[in-house]
Amino acid sequence: MKKLTCAIIDDEKLAADLLASYAEKTPFLDLVGTYYSAIDAIKTLTQTPVDILFLDIEMPELNGIEFAKVLPPTTKVVFTTAYKQYTLDTFQVNAAGYLLKPISYESFVKAAEKVMKYTPEDSLQTSKAIIADRMLLIKSEYKLLRVSLDDILYIHGLKDYVKIHIKGGTPVTSLLNLSKLQQALPAPEFMRVHRSYIVHMTKIDMIDRMRFVFGNEYIPVSDSYKDDVLHFIDAHTL
Repeated sequence: MKKLTCAIIDDEKLAADLLASYAEKTPFLDLVGTYYSAIDAIKTLTQTPVDILFLDIEMPELNGIEFAKVLPPTTKVVFTTAYKQYTLDTFQVNAAGYLLKPISYESFVKAAEKVMKYTPEDSLQTSKAIIADRMLLIKSEYKLLRVSLDDILYIHGLKDYVKIHIKGGTPVTSLLNLSKLQQALPAPEFMRVHRSYIVHMTKIDMIDRMRFVFGNEYIPVSDSYKDDVLHFIDAHTL
């Protein structure tokens, strides 16, 4: 099994050591560093990047959001924090995950497994360009159509193609695999909520009985993705 290199940064020693113990007993993770300060880690992790970084947000001198901005794009960041209000801030650095303390081993492993699935080598360059330029070029009926990430409401995956629903426009249809498209989109801004649906989480109108509502359209949430959706709801509910 391929291993992901990982590191932990948390100014609370007990919290950092707990996550380090989780990493050490996870077969597909190779823990290469535990740091109690972002300043102590910055030189090493910018010059010798890891695959995944579990990063606290509230830290003295340099907080996690600012630290994430200087990391190489190949490093996937899973933020760890005791505060819900930072969820939206993590979108600007394309976080791969967001864990609320206290963090269980189960939630830690699930976040790491998502990164494992999210980083196939053949999609890395495409994903970086899409995230940087905030747009997709979609092949549709022998044309390349420009689709802004900010215009996407949700994506419906059908048997052999996807239908991208955009704000105020006609859906764009393309012969694409939904999982491949998911790998290229910034998470958690875009979240898989069903085997057939990806939702742009900042564009929803409401959530009604575990269904995302876009105007007159209702997007179901399947059991496989319910935990992620409940985490999102909990992090955004006052």
